[in-house]
Amino acid sequence: MQKTQRITLYAAILGSAVVFLDGTVVNVALPAIRDDLHTGLAAQQWIVEAYLLTLGALLLVGGSLGDRLGRRRVFMAGLAGFGATSALCAIAPSPELLVAMRAIQGIAGALLVPSSLALITAVFGPDERGRAIGTWTAWTGVAFVAGPLGGGALIEFASWRWIFGINVPFVLATLSLARHVPESRDEEMEGRIDYVGALLASFGLAGPVFALIEQPSYGWSDPLVWIPLVGGVALLGAFVGWEAHTPHPMLPLRLFRARNFAVGNIATLLFGCSARATSRSATSRRCSCTAAWARRRSSSPSTSSRSPATRRSPRGSRSSRSPCSWRCSRAAGAGSRTRWGRGC
Repeated sequence: MQKTQRITLYAAILGSAVVFLDGTVVNVALPAIRDDLHTGLAAQQWIVEAYLLTLGALLLVGGSLGDRLGRRRVFMAGLAGFGATSALCAIAPSPELLVAMRAIQGIAGALLVPSSLALITAVFGPDERGRAIGTWTAWTGVAFVAGPLGGGALIEFASWRWIFGINVPFVLATLSLARHVPESRDEEMEGRIDYVGALLASFGLAGPVFALIEQPSYGWSDPLVWIPLVGGVALLGAFVGWEAHTPHPMLPLRLFRARNFAVGNIATLLFGCSARATSRSATSRRCSCTAAWARRRSSSPSTSSRSPATRRSPRGSRSSRSPCSWRCSRAAGAGSRTRWGRGC
């Protein structure tokens, strides 16, 4: 493996890892965020879901921009935006600002992830490409699984704000590596940017994602769920029709004639759906666990009978934290309940 290839692979792994890690690590921090920012159940859910919504809706647009404007340029822009929004999430004084920054963080991630894989494809030859993509997939998968465990340790021994703040040095290191990655773009992508296709794809993907987010709370029969779902599917159908007839498509449909491209995208879709279901399940369990713990603490006679001075625990002590914050961090990442002593 040449030096340029090695640097490109390291940069792609690091850049994608922080995006996948932030998709799961926040689940562990919800009890601590609730205590610090006094968030309700809906706000806790949207701290997680705002990120996943914009990330999922704009992945296709991010990949198209990289092909047209330059993959390294879009990759570095996504990295810089992700680092900046991570810092703003770390200092967010209110749940509203945290949700807004998480949504913008997802937009930056949508620029970053497809460009990282495209950089590998451009730098590695056909004989080495499979091994490089396999390495990228393996390490990003490790980040996805290890996120809750590392996040639990940060919350236990520091603060929930560090799960965002720790992204900044990783982003800076990746930016320094990306400076040495050669620029590349798809020379076959000519003409102006397909703005109509970008809008159809973004809203078409956002509708079903939003419906899946709200379905556990409202059910399939609620208009808040089925209208975005049906509307999103209709827009995706319109997107396919538009791409088939526009002279400069954002996603040339002829690519799906290639077996490797079609199978690879189906596998990615299935992986994303399973990861999304795992994250949603963990978020629901964690929010329910936190709410139940808060009710027990407020109704406990031994707690309510004390004076405020004796009831207050030192900041950062174990007694001031939800029992769900650390012991179930592994469960939040694996999608199954694992008890470390008394847990959820």
